Amino acid sequence: MLYSAYQLQDDLMAPLRTAAKAAMSGANISRELSLPLTGGMGVVLPFRPRLAAAWELVARAGLSHTRPPFGIDSVTTGNEEVPVREEVTAKTPFASLVHFAKDTDAVQPRILVVAPLSGHFATLLRGTIRTLLRDHDVYVTDWHNARDIPLEAGVFGFDEYVGHIIRFLETMGEGSHVLAVCQPCVQTLVAAAVMAATKNPAQPRSMTLMAGPVDTRVNPTKVNELATQHDLDWFRTNLITTVPGRYEGAGRAVYPGFVQLLSFMAMNISRHESQHRDLYRHLSRGETEKAAAIKTFYDEYFAVLDLTAEFYLETIDRVFQRALLPQGLLTYRGEKVEPKAIRRTALLTVEGERDDICALGQTVAAHDLCSGLKPFMRRHHMQPGVGHYGVFNGRKWETQVYPLVRNLTLSTN
Repeated sequence: MLYSAYQLQDDLMAPLRTAAKAAMSGANISRELSLPLTGGMGVVLPFRPRLAAAWELVARAGLSHTRPPFGIDSVTTGNEEVPVREEVTAKTPFASLVHFAKDTDAVQPRILVVAPLSGHFATLLRGTIRTLLRDHDVYVTDWHNARDIPLEAGVFGFDEYVGHIIRFLETMGEGSHVLAVCQPCVQTLVAAAVMAATKNPAQPRSMTLMAGPVDTRVNPTKVNELATQHDLDWFRTNLITTVPGRYEGAGRAVYPGFVQLLSFMAMNISRHESQHRDLYRHLSRGETEKAAAIKTFYDEYFAVLDLTAEFYLETIDRVFQRALLPQGLLTYRGEKVEPKAIRRTALLTVEGERDDICALGQTVAAHDLCSGLKPFMRRHHMQPGVGHYGVFNGRKWETQVYPLVRNLTLSTN
């Protein structure tokens, strides 16, 4: 019912967005327009660019459910600019292992970037990947939109997510590294523990966990509180819905990406309102570069994907409500997960001083769990002056956090 109501609203808005796009394309968006009056006089009507700006905001008033392009065509590595091409190295109904292949003879550490599965596409990590490409052979978990996955593909829950990480590391081969951003820090740590316990030769040489909820009992944030203020049945009843019949995944139970987006926006609605007021102002004044920066961000932010119901509910239950991993109670395919089994995978954890999604202390908790690692194989970094996204994107990521990641992979390669 929830998805059908959203789809109805989107269908009703579609003609208005189409009309707005037509009005934009037919409009003269010059900043001033002079019209002749009696006697040859003219009057300046400055409202025309404002009207064009308003039409553009209307045209943009909708969500996309298609993955945007990564758009990484080249990268500077060493002293040369080299082309980059995307190659799908492995694929399941639920995810693709995308390799950013570079035309270079340089041998660089292979690293798997484990992207969050929390309502947005892996392209949200475009900046992270672009930076890593300078010195690494980069792969990423490109999760598919659940509404496009047929029911016959089966279920995809917490264990299946972990299984994908293990499978992709095996595909990449021995000697690879792994870097997880936000939500998948837990599943990545579990995958490394399982691979260590089973003596899997593809277990990673290093593991970087960035701003992830390893132990959500530490300094709970608003996100943590939202996940614990209701029991699991409430989430199942109020937030889980069924994909409508028009899509390939018809009948699949999902947690819709549009619900997750609305939840994120509600946490800081004044900022989003301010950004769109700024966008209108930049468009109406012809400040194209400033407008483009805001549009680029929201083109990505408003591209959403649905999560399978089982993955969403199991994550809420195991990670946020019962915090099973830090209590030593988490299992993977029926077997107890033992992070202390990790002995060959160096560990780096990174947190942001101002992170209001994953608070200080939640990620560094991984060090207590990985008690089998010798001290020289463990390091923690708290990045001053950044919030959640600043840990893995932006200037401080590039200049202060990334060098630590690079040093870790190079020293353990």
